[in-house]
Amino acid sequence: MPKLKTHSGTKDRVRLTKNGKVRIGHPNMNHFLQKKSGSRKRSLSGLATATGANSKILKRKLGA
Repeated sequence: MPKLKTHSGTKDRVRLTKNGKVRIGHPNMNHFLQKKSGSRKRSLSGLATATGANSKILKRKLGA
């Protein structure tokens, strides 16, 4: 079987931790930020951990 290519869009948006967890950015942080409260924006900042089937799909796209 040939090697799988890494999906370029996923590569830019997703990171793998040393333990194999998938870290992704929270949605809803690109625009319309003025109407969101500060506490909401702070909780959305940083990275989230993908779980379940999503993490399996993302790992496959990364070739891991």
